[in-house]
Amino acid sequence: MAAYRVVGMKGIEIRLPIFLSLFLILVLFNPLYAGTETLQTKEVIIFFEGPLRQIAKEVEKIYPDIKSELVWTLKWEVDFRPEIILVKDRDAFRKMTESNIVVAFAVPDKNLIVLDTSRVYVKPFTLGSTLKHELCHILLHRNIESKNLPRWLDEGVCQWASGGIAEIILDSGEGTLAKAAVSDSMISIRNLTRFPDDEKSLILAYEESKSIVEYIVSEYREQGVLQVLEYLKQGYSADDSISKGLLVSTSELENKWIAHLKRRYSWFSYVSQHIYTILFFLAALATVYGFIRLLKKKRAYVDEEEDGKSF
Repeated sequence: MAAYRVVGMKGIEIRLPIFLSLFLILVLFNPLYAGTETLQTKEVIIFFEGPLRQIAKEVEKIYPDIKSELVWTLKWEVDFRPEIILVKDRDAFRKMTESNIVVAFAVPDKNLIVLDTSRVYVKPFTLGSTLKHELCHILLHRNIESKNLPRWLDEGVCQWASGGIAEIILDSGEGTLAKAAVSDSMISIRNLTRFPDDEKSLILAYEESKSIVEYIVSEYREQGVLQVLEYLKQGYSADDSISKGLLVSTSELENKWIAHLKRRYSWFSYVSQHIYTILFFLAALATVYGFIRLLKKKRAYVDEEEDGKSF
């Protein structure tokens, strides 16, 4: 059955049946239906419910700058007019994504972005960064065939381009990545062409994707990322694009990246990064221990006094 590729939903790629996609796009969000309004400019079309008019106006206002920033970052023109759907009802959005941790997704084949407005303002998300992330997905897929674009590179580039923001709610900082690096439980790049379904592994996949692209930028500069993307645009496979753009194989890149992580997240460096927390904890233990010893001494003193009075 034909389907539209959806980026940023549960797992790597949820391929919505075409009838469901058409139902969502042409019926639920059609401006001819009651309760749905539209804002249109030469650059963007925004669908929204009446109460979301202020947010729709904000999208209309910030979109040109977001578009310009993304063009400046990726050096590719946004030669399409995306349609942005603003969803107010979190439960309705959750039913679409089948996930509690997704705040937005893109349907590149339809130049469509769907945002859960109830959570795009929750730290660390902002409306602008989330919108830029999803627009990045569409731009990548408009220039690169899906078969040549592995999910880790797709997500990693979009996180890098949007200031580190993903479309899912991550746990605290890089905790999942650090634990995986120290315990040798990383997901290999070969297995990141598609993302896992379970939430813990999915979060790790996002963190790894971001980390790999950030490593490429640190070692080969931004130009290294752009060269890889340009080769992908020309039709080369991911492995060939990495080899031509970075002059290393995918496996060599992975080995260097993992070695970098191990240096960064060794047990020693982990302790060093959390030294104040550890010292505070040890001080607290010492205080509790001292207090217990004081109570024991006091009790022993009282017992001695009572023994003395008995004679």
